Amino acid sequence: MTLNKRNRLVEVSRTLAKVALGEAFADVVIKNGTLVNVYSGELLKHMDVAVAAGRIAYVGNADHTIGDQTVVIDATGKYISPGFLDGHMHVESTMLSVTEFAKAGLAKGTTGIFMDPHEIANVFGIEGVRLMHEEGQQLPLKVFTTFPSCVPATNGLEDAGASLEVTDIKEGLQWDNVVGLGEVMNFPGVVYGDPKMCGEIEETIKSGKTVTGHFPSDDDRMLQAYIASGVTSDHETVTREQGLHKVRMGMHLMIREGSAWHDVKEVIKVVTEDKVNTSNISLVTDDVNPQTLVEKGHLNHVVRRAIEEGVDPVTAIQMVTINVARYFKMEQDLGSITPGKCADILLLDNLQKVEPSTVITDGQVVFDYGMLTVDFPDFVYPEHIRNSMNVKRELTPEDFKLVSRSNQEKTKVNVINVIENSARTEKMTAMLGVEQGIIQPDVEQDIIRLACIERHRGTGQISLGFTHGFQLKVGAVASTVAHDSHNLIVMGINEQDMALAANELVKMGGGMIVVENGKVLAQVPMTIAGLMSDKSLLEVVKEVAELEKAWKQMGCPLNAPFMTFSLIALPVIPEIRISNRGLVDVTQFKLIEVEIG
Repeated sequence: MTLNKRNRLVEVSRTLAKVALGEAFADVVIKNGTLVNVYSGELLKHMDVAVAAGRIAYVGNADHTIGDQTVVIDATGKYISPGFLDGHMHVESTMLSVTEFAKAGLAKGTTGIFMDPHEIANVFGIEGVRLMHEEGQQLPLKVFTTFPSCVPATNGLEDAGASLEVTDIKEGLQWDNVVGLGEVMNFPGVVYGDPKMCGEIEETIKSGKTVTGHFPSDDDRMLQAYIASGVTSDHETVTREQGLHKVRMGMHLMIREGSAWHDVKEVIKVVTEDKVNTSNISLVTDDVNPQTLVEKGHLNHVVRRAIEEGVDPVTAIQMVTINVARYFKMEQDLGSITPGKCADILLLDNLQKVEPSTVITDGQVVFDYGMLTVDFPDFVYPEHIRNSMNVKRELTPEDFKLVSRSNQEKTKVNVINVIENSARTEKMTAMLGVEQGIIQPDVEQDIIRLACIERHRGTGQISLGFTHGFQLKVGAVASTVAHDSHNLIVMGINEQDMALAANELVKMGGGMIVVENGKVLAQVPMTIAGLMSDKSLLEVVKEVAELEKAWKQMGCPLNAPFMTFSLIALPVIPEIRISNRGLVDVTQFKLIEVEIG
């Protein structure tokens, strides 16, 4: 829902004041709950919350605000918490439209998100960003946007479907509820003065908005240069030591727990063991798949994970409420249950389980005891957004054969080694056989074929490589969810299945697919930019479950393997990736050869 600044006009303020004084009655009063006070860090028993005009009018004994028309909600035995705010997420990673995600997120207690739609931006540029942003403004979920900063994510290493320039960012920063600059992934560009990156940061700071970051490096000099350049947060922290140092340097530390990368266990030690001040720390999801939303939850799952690791429940809730609001300079409207704030409220039966029984946004009950209680408007994407596949020609098995430059029976190659539950990869080498001049995969070594095919402009560009860690024994998989440029990535044992997987994915308009011995085992069509489904949450969950089952059937034991696979073309997180231009050494930000001897 749009955070309409008119909500703070004088008449609303006067209404709230009159209710607080008992001169007018509240619309809603929540009675006799235990209030989670995120300012004082206390749990205050036997508290009421009076709501009028969508905002909080009074906190305490609110009997004097109850009239004949006031809706009274009994919160006896329940905790009254501010609604949860996700300070960094990509809605596209849920495989759902913003509307379908909103239904899932609200049911789990997320009342506001700060989304970075840089996935759709890499396919359709500013138009894609505008469409997702507009979809979010008509929902009971508060959807704020950080405008994508790195489209494409790198310079000269890959080709996306669109690009965003400083003028685009300047325009986007003027839209209502665009609250900052999306994660600045090109940190070398920032620290070494790239005009585009510096221009984007300058425009964001001039607009009085927040510059969010992305810094996976251990280089302290670069980190401090990055912070000094105006970037103020990071969500790529994976060790306690990194987290502690970033907190000490004044960075807002976002601790991530997504579907495929689980950073809470290690990084939360800055709270549980180092005992740092937590006011500049938040919990975020970054990327979650639809199964996680249904089976574990959204932000409430991350809060629960922090509590399981020893964080005090109130502290954990602070890290998804007031800390987030304060970081995005929105504390006057969001993040607490205090007079004047938006009435975004959760009723929780248990602070350990963190499962809301009732969710309220702007004073309206939107979820109650397992059911959504409001209607959601339809949003239809234009036809060209739903037809994003532009591959030059049909793929053949020959396209996936990597020709060796040597005349030897074996050759040495660079390999991308993936790490389960991590966004990072490792650079490794392997000796592979050469047959009839073609470098062969080696199932025994778990070295399998990999390809990245340009899919935006019909160039016909294809790069080939090898990967380790997925443990596929047969078949092939393909995806158009391939961060961040979202070209068509294919991985497999035999080139026939790889060609079939790629061609079928093109026919269905993008998504994810699993193929074995010439047969499609599972697929998840994603017709919105090749990134999101237009189906309901439960339909997508069913398709994704079949997809994961098919991955396992072909030998892959990894958690959420399709999400790990989707990052294999992301050349902004170390150490090594593939792009449509070739193999990328991310530590040096340069293209390298696959075959090295």
